[in-house]
Amino acid sequence: MKIIKSILTLILIVSLTACEEVIDVDLDTEAPRLVIDASIDWIKGTAGDQQKIKLTTTTGYYEESFPIVSGAVVFVSNSTGTIFNFIENSGTGEYICTDFQPVIGETYTLTITLNGETYSATETMKSVPFIESTIEQDNTGGIAGDEISITAKFQDDDTQENYYLSSFKPNFAPFPEYQLDDDEFFQGNLIPIYYSNEDLNAGNIVDIKLYGISKQYFDYFNKLMIASGGDGSPFQSTPTAVRGNIINQTSFNNFAFGYFRLSEVDIRQYTIQ
Repeated sequence: MKIIKSILTLILIVSLTACEEVIDVDLDTEAPRLVIDASIDWIKGTAGDQQKIKLTTTTGYYEESFPIVSGAVVFVSNSTGTIFNFIENSGTGEYICTDFQPVIGETYTLTITLNGETYSATETMKSVPFIESTIEQDNTGGIAGDEISITAKFQDDDTQENYYLSSFKPNFAPFPEYQLDDDEFFQGNLIPIYYSNEDLNAGNIVDIKLYGISKQYFDYFNKLMIASGGDGSPFQSTPTAVRGNIINQTSFNNFAFGYFRLSEVDIRQYTIQ
């Protein structure tokens, strides 16, 4: 009997040890494709003249960083033909503009020339309301009632259809969590945005951002959330490449990933009580 127990124990140890072995799957990797991070954010109360566009490429699944793209010509123009040049901070793939002129309702066109190809996109800058100063905290939030949650609100403009992107980032989290909203059922009323996290504790600071966005960007970001499994649905779709509004004018099939967005942004901080 002792011999049988010893053999079973040995088999269990070997099995557990084998489970710790890291297996690398040989995945096919497509040729690198340009990725354009062109989010123009005009934070309320600022001049909005300092803006940044970042260029990288896609890479292999197991890589820990994205290759930067240098040597591109990047500029944004408005409806009157004024050009705002974005100059690369040498060797970083970050293209900086120091004299941008944000105007709500203005239409802008992004142009990027790289390796003999031209990419472009056109979008309108969208306004956003202020986040109300009163933020509600509930210490019995979450599905099980054991999480701290907060609810912020903002006043919708009843003169037009509006679309919003909000983000919540506690000081202990590396990335924010995002939420999409529209005013279909809240036209002209206060719209609540809700955040809950099981790791929130008294003293934690949560950064809240609210962006005004276009209907097109709303649809694009919604597809991103679904493709990445971030929409909270139990029935996730197969991850797919989500195309943005940036078009390769030289070679249509050699498209870039990313989106050219222009948003007014309101920011508020809340300290958990």
